[in-house]
Amino acid sequence: MYSEILNFLPADRLLFHEEMKKHTTFKIGGPADIMALPRDEEDVRALIAFGRQRRIPMFVLGMGSNLLVKDGGIRGIVIKLGDNLDAVEVKGDEIQAQAGVKLSTLARIASFHSLSGLEFAEGIPGSLGGALVMNAGAYNGEMQGIVTEATAVGPDGSLKTFKPKEIEFNYRHSVFQNNGYFVLAARLQLVYDERDRIESRMQEFARRREEKQPLDKPSAGSTFKRPPGFYVGPMLEELGLKGYSIGGAQVSRKHAGFIINNGNATAGDVLQLIDYIQQKAGERFGVELQTEIRVVGED
Repeated sequence: MYSEILNFLPADRLLFHEEMKKHTTFKIGGPADIMALPRDEEDVRALIAFGRQRRIPMFVLGMGSNLLVKDGGIRGIVIKLGDNLDAVEVKGDEIQAQAGVKLSTLARIASFHSLSGLEFAEGIPGSLGGALVMNAGAYNGEMQGIVTEATAVGPDGSLKTFKPKEIEFNYRHSVFQNNGYFVLAARLQLVYDERDRIESRMQEFARRREEKQPLDKPSAGSTFKRPPGFYVGPMLEELGLKGYSIGGAQVSRKHAGFIINNGNATAGDVLQLIDYIQQKAGERFGVELQTEIRVVGED
C-alpha cells in the first residue's frame, strides 16, 4: 500500500502511526495508521479514490477542534486538510475558500475587505470545512446564513457542488455528517460594512469568549448541543457538576458546558464523564443531552 500511495503523494507528506493528540485541540487521541497531508484538491480526490478501490477506511480532518479521537486511534488513512488546502479568493462581496483555512483567519480576511457576516467566527479554532459540516455558529451567526455553495468530493473521488437546500443545514447539522462526501471548498456571500465597525464587533466577541470560556485548557469546544428550553452550562451547575472530574477530564469551573483536558486525560475519561453527565441530566431534568463534539476511532 505504501508504494502505491507514493505514486501520487511524496514521502514527506505521509506520517505513519501519527498520534492524533498532536492534531486535535483536545490534545487527546491514539495513533492514525497513516496521516496524509495533501497539497491540493487533486491529491484529496486521488487519496479518496485509492481508499475506495482498496477498501481502506478514510477520515478527513480539518483543525481537529470539534473532535474526540478514541485512545485506540484511527484505522486506515486520515487526510488532514488543515494547514494545507487554505487558499482564499475575495471577489466583491463573495469569498471562495478551501476547506482547510482556519475560520478565524477567514473572518479577519473578510474584515480587511470590509465584508461583514463572519464576525461570529472570531476566535473559533476550527477550519472552514469543519465549520460547514457542523453548521458552526455563535453570537447569532451561523454558517447557514452565509454559505451559498459547497464543493465536496464523493467516495469515488468525483466532485459535486451542493446548494444550501441540498446541504440541509440545521442546528449543528449538515448533510455532510452522513452522506459520505467530504467538503473541499465553499463560497460565502457577505455584505459590505465599515471596517471599524466589523473589527469592533469581532473584538467584543473575542472579549466575551475570553471572559466566559476556558481558553487556557485543551477542549473540543462546547461538549453538548443545547436542548430545547435549557442551557447546558446552568443545567450542569444546578446538578453540582461544575469542576467534577473523572481521571484527567473535568467539567470546566469557568463554563460548565465545556469538558477540559487537565493535562493527562484519555478519551476514555472524557467518554465516562459524558455518560455520567447525560445520566444525571436525564434523571433530574428528563433531558437527553446529545454531544456536539464528534467521537471517532477505536477504543
